Amino acid sequence: MSPWLPVSAAQSRLQRFVNRSAQVALALLGFLPLGAIGLQCIASVWDAAAWEIFWHEALRSRLWLAAWGMTLWTGLASTLLAYGLCAWLVSHSFARPLWASSVRMLGPMLAVPHAAFAVGLVFLVSPSGWILRALSPWLTGFYQTPLWLTSQDPWGLGVIAVLLCKELPFLLWAVATQLQRDDASVRLLREMQAAQTMGYARRTAFFKVVWPQLAQRIRWPLFAVLAYGLTVVDVALIAGPSNPPTLSVLAWQLLQDSDTAQNTQGAIAGWVLAGTTAVAAAVWLALGSMPWMHARHVRGGRGGRGGRGMHGSEASQGVAPARLHSVLTRGLVYFFLSIYLAVWAALLVGSVSGVWPFPALLPANWSLDAWQAVWGSSSTVGATLALALGSTVLAMLWSLAWLELAPSRWQHAARGMLYLPLLLPSVLWVVGLHQLALQLSLSASFTALLLAHSLAVLPYTMIVLSPAYQGFDVRYAMATASMGRSYAAFLLCVKWPLLRSALYAACAVGVAVSVAQYLPTLYVGEGRYTTVTTEAVNLASGGQRSLVAAYAWLQWFIPVVGFALAAWLGRPRHFKAAA
Repeated sequence: MSPWLPVSAAQSRLQRFVNRSAQVALALLGFLPLGAIGLQCIASVWDAAAWEIFWHEALRSRLWLAAWGMTLWTGLASTLLAYGLCAWLVSHSFARPLWASSVRMLGPMLAVPHAAFAVGLVFLVSPSGWILRALSPWLTGFYQTPLWLTSQDPWGLGVIAVLLCKELPFLLWAVATQLQRDDASVRLLREMQAAQTMGYARRTAFFKVVWPQLAQRIRWPLFAVLAYGLTVVDVALIAGPSNPPTLSVLAWQLLQDSDTAQNTQGAIAGWVLAGTTAVAAAVWLALGSMPWMHARHVRGGRGGRGGRGMHGSEASQGVAPARLHSVLTRGLVYFFLSIYLAVWAALLVGSVSGVWPFPALLPANWSLDAWQAVWGSSSTVGATLALALGSTVLAMLWSLAWLELAPSRWQHAARGMLYLPLLLPSVLWVVGLHQLALQLSLSASFTALLLAHSLAVLPYTMIVLSPAYQGFDVRYAMATASMGRSYAAFLLCVKWPLLRSALYAACAVGVAVSVAQYLPTLYVGEGRYTTVTTEAVNLASGGQRSLVAAYAWLQWFIPVVGFALAAWLGRPRHFKAAA
């Protein structure tokens, strides 16, 4: 019950009417566009003859089956690797100083858009990249660029590497959002310590008690990672194979065709991707519900059924293995951090490089021509910033209003619809976006583009804010009401200041998500508006190395500034005691 009680029955009825009207208005404002886009996605493939043609072509052509197999391989491999490494890192750093230091590193990593990271990684591992330059000719004997396929390899390893390096920090951040609540982290730590007193080693106790609970809470972020890995387009265009490409790239190529029949085939391919994602998520849920995937009940006693006793082989691992695991964990953390630093350096140096013959480690001369070209296209940077800030503000306003006003049962029931932009393939999502914009006569307008970015940002702001809101102590509201202060004063002076870290983090994530939007900008904007992301991806296939690096580095720099401001503004405040 709200601590701000009405003073009369009439005011009570009026307040309930106003609250319910606001709730319904918020639901319509947020979920009506999502539902309309979903219906447009369905309508785009509502043609039995088109499906018949698609299946005939898919069964007859090896390209479709090969593209689908490449999609499964790259998407599932990157997701499983990211999930396994996330569990391993958390198991060795939970409730230890390494966890706090690792969480602080996640902000700069999350700020890097996928496309910018892919461009930088290609600069590192390509046949003319820094890694081979550093080894040539003294080790490899190469004085000319070898004809190797290291970035767009036919096995999809480049895509897997990019997705792994990008999705692992996201999953670790999802775990961190669950552990930022003091009550949750303390409870999990006590449960793990209780399991250790019953004879379990620390790591075993973690995987039997702590991780099953965390894995249950990060299901939606994990499904978002899975959906992104199976349906990504921009990363696959930059670092993915071309023969066969992934199914998402094949669908994107069909959607680019001027023939409407080919566009329909591309939309159908998008639905095949959606079905593949749904089946993969269902299989994951089915495996998670099996008894062998759950933590067994921990029973006390030496040598009991639930544990091995204090002198079992697990409980007596010794100091040396524990130190080895600690060293390996720190090494893995610093390895991923060094990859990000190397990618950042490769983009920065590449953006100011002139003539750069192989195998020279550094350019023969330096040039600012690429940055002058970027400065000359100030409209591109301006559109990027305007879309990022505007969509973040709109998404934050709706998220805060929804979390404050909507009943908890509404929030739980609407979660699947809210995460629709994350779960639907991007090639399918933009079809619905574009069709809806055309029907509303908003196509190729900045308003439509802003709304498209806002819908993409909205799920991420909710992912960041929901745990903080769920863990907020309602006794603060009661104490504020008992002092005679209004609800607005409670929000402005108590609740939001206490949640400022989550609020600023959500804003930073929103800016990063908006900057990274490629397909919505391309389709809804219809080429009238360009951003640093569309420029970087479109130029990646060309030979303008320095210009690609400049746009990719700028694509990275804007979110990094957002995360830095969020960390500074959301830092804990300490007050000196009065003398």
